[in-house]
Amino acid sequence: MSEQSFINAKQGIDANTNGHSNSFLSTKRFYDDANFPKGFKRCGDFTSKEADLLEQHGQAMKNLADGSQLPRNVDEDQFISVIQGTLPATTPMELLWSKYCRLAKGKPFYAVLGTINTPASAKVEIEVEFDDVEEDVSDTDEPE
Repeated sequence: MSEQSFINAKQGIDANTNGHSNSFLSTKRFYDDANFPKGFKRCGDFTSKEADLLEQHGQAMKNLADGSQLPRNVDEDQFISVIQGTLPATTPMELLWSKYCRLAKGKPFYAVLGTINTPASAKVEIEVEFDDVEEDVSDTDEPE
């Protein structure tokens, strides 16, 4: 690809961020190795465009969602309202973040018939007493 193609692709991604190029700016790339160990592009849940948007703007969206960053413009303020549940997600960035949050929670686990899915904290301990067991060896049968 030529350098011009890369510039056009970047402009297309920037134009997709709610129309403002200064929305959701971050100096760090966003990765979620705990929930998507292969990356956003290779996990199969996001399109290539969505994966690029998440990597470039995901850190800012995460910071806005957890309150460690204050909104800089109207788009980010609306994003916070969507996260709080007061508005429905309408912009591409809001829809992408809600899709990410839904997928990051994990897929539901359906047990096969006959298996028991118990949490690790609910382990059952069985106490066995060995005092009731009689010894098989007697003192009179020892060889000399």
